[in-house]
Amino acid sequence: MKKTIITMLIALVAICASAETYNYLKFTKTNGSTVTCSVEGIKVTYSNSNITVTNAEGTTTIALAEVQNMYFSNEAGGTDFQIGDVNKDNAVNIADVTALIDYLLGGDPSNINVDAADVNGDDAVNIADVTALIDLLLGTN
Repeated sequence: MKKTIITMLIALVAICASAETYNYLKFTKTNGSTVTCSVEGIKVTYSNSNITVTNAEGTTTIALAEVQNMYFSNEAGGTDFQIGDVNKDNAVNIADVTALIDYLLGGDPSNINVDAADVNGDDAVNIADVTALIDLLLGTN
């Protein structure tokens, strides 16, 4: 726990120093989604195991346990979906494996989130993503 707190304190100091050269602070969450915050008027605090970002756009709070990566960027893009939630039902389960296989066999692409289907992150949706999705479900990745 001490290591986590020390790391967060160092990161918060770095945020103040780096915010002037970048336009956005991004958090990659453990579910694969990305939260993007403008650095305009940014204030970052850590309390009760949460990171709270307050800026000109408002306030965003993220549980520290959900943060996989935090970095600065000049690009605003982010994701609002969970990697592996192929069928867009806000859950990652066997139904997503079925939807992904159906898509790969020529099924209707409007029924899936192709970005979420790229489970292994290689910018292609193929059978390797089915394997990666099954590994994700089994917790073996």
